[in-house]
Amino acid sequence: MADAPTLETIRLILRPHRVEDYAACRTLWADAQVVRHIGGVPQDAQAVWFRLLRYAGMWALLGYGMWVIEERDSGVLLGEAGLLSAERGIAYLEGVPEAGWVLGRDAWGRGIATEAMQAILQWADAHLDAPAIRCIIDPGNLASIKVAGKLGFHPLADADHGGQPIRLFNRPRHPPL
Repeated sequence: MADAPTLETIRLILRPHRVEDYAACRTLWADAQVVRHIGGVPQDAQAVWFRLLRYAGMWALLGYGMWVIEERDSGVLLGEAGLLSAERGIAYLEGVPEAGWVLGRDAWGRGIATEAMQAILQWADAHLDAPAIRCIIDPGNLASIKVAGKLGFHPLADADHGGQPIRLFNRPRHPPL
């Protein structure tokens, strides 16, 4: 069992979720523009609550999970990022952590996702014995595809998930120096 470590970058603090984050997470996941490429349906209060519980469970059971992205200077919750195991039934994702990130609109276009995920991937390379990390992105989500490229992810395959097209990306493990 593991607790999420706190990671810091120049502008961000990546920390475990807390009960006090529930209201901000509800706002994040209820925004139709935020979720348009992540399932496309805003989440209700109960779904967000279960999401927070699931995050804690991933850390406890898997030793990795999601972090809150908090702006260092203001303390504002900008989004979430991390690693997950979603058991989606997609063969390409079996046996490897899946990277994911979501930002509120105020954080878009500022390099926040790239900065957060660079810290997370550096942590993963040092602490996880996974051969690779993969992610899925809606082919229409050009901003996230650009972030994935900056992070060293390369297209792996196109697939269908829940009747929607997805693109899978792969990033081989970069062993720490």
